Amino acid sequence: MPDSVPQRADYLHFQPIITRWHDNDVYGHVNNVTYYSFFDTAVNTYLIEQGGLDIHDGKVVGFVVSSACDYFASIAFPERIEIGLRVGKLGNSSVQYELAVFKAGEDDACAAGRFVHVFVERGSNQPVAIAGVLREALQRLVV
Repeated sequence: MPDSVPQRADYLHFQPIITRWHDNDVYGHVNNVTYYSFFDTAVNTYLIEQGGLDIHDGKVVGFVVSSACDYFASIAFPERIEIGLRVGKLGNSSVQYELAVFKAGEDDACAAGRFVHVFVERGSNQPVAIAGVLREALQRLVV
């Protein structure tokens, strides 16, 4: 677990998300597994919009090979949140994303997570180099 709560200023890109009724669990807050969906949504929206990733017909796809999340404060429907995104490590065929969940307008993260994508050739599932517009988009988020 991080020594301190991550701050909004530590992230380079933000994806707004509106929580949904079914995100809440029986305890009245967003269930822990839903945070991974928020992370996936933020990353893939960025990859599609900024990196040109074609999730339907592209030759390259990203597979999640590792993930984790630390929780600091709860969120609940109907809150508006923003997912902060940055890249902690950009390798030849892999990238480690670092993400945080913020209530809209707040500086302290409610949760912080990370996951690793390995990019592979769709047909063979073999790792491929991250290239072109996709690499450029990821490079812009490197801290």
